[in-house]
Amino acid sequence: MVAPPDNDVLWARDLHHMHGGTTALTGVSLGVREGEIVAVTGPRGSGKTTLLHCLSGQIVPTEGEVWFNGASVHTLSSPSRERLRLDRFGWIDTEPHLVPELTAWENAALPLLLRGAGHRSAKNTAVEWLDRLDVGMCARRRPARLDQSQLQRVAIARALATTPQVLFADEPTAPLHSADGTQVLRTLTTAARSHQITVILATYDPQVAALADRALSLLDGRLSGAVPATADSSDEESRAACSLSV
Repeated sequence: MVAPPDNDVLWARDLHHMHGGTTALTGVSLGVREGEIVAVTGPRGSGKTTLLHCLSGQIVPTEGEVWFNGASVHTLSSPSRERLRLDRFGWIDTEPHLVPELTAWENAALPLLLRGAGHRSAKNTAVEWLDRLDVGMCARRRPARLDQSQLQRVAIARALATTPQVLFADEPTAPLHSADGTQVLRTLTTAARSHQITVILATYDPQVAALADRALSLLDGRLSGAVPATADSSDEESRAACSLSV
């Protein structure tokens, strides 16, 4: 096992993963610096979601390594990986997956409350993010009274409310109309840059990818033209390979 470069907040080497006998990832290596916004592009079925699941510790790769802040993620127990996701990571899914019994602000505040934040503080933070995403007027409504765009904005507010160190976003604008998606993505990327949040964004939309600092192209579980990441951070050519821009 090789330690990752010091200047990468998230680093993966030679990831392989199988789903029910089907290959989802083949030899994927990458490095992501703190505060960087990286888009993982590719058609549906290319392995984008599987890659985000491996990087965030939701699943353990069949082979390969995942490191976060110099500590291995792939060797952690399931409860430790769950705690890591709660404390350090944020996740935005293609579908919002809100708790139907909770109001919009309660859904947005839920991760903060699970971390032990006070009720008033959690509510204020949640409402602030709902306002920034133009759904503050929906704060007291339950999901059944919200349209698809509002539901997804609440889910994005929930992910940003904790100011995660790394935010994983899997096709976050897929349920939104083009204009809504552009506005929401700009809010997300602006917030990420102002709070030094590292973002890994999976998308098949080139306009969404254009908002990132760089893009990696994934096809059939492989990074197109990728060179494996290296642990030698003093080697500029190898570092460039870790930070492949396609």
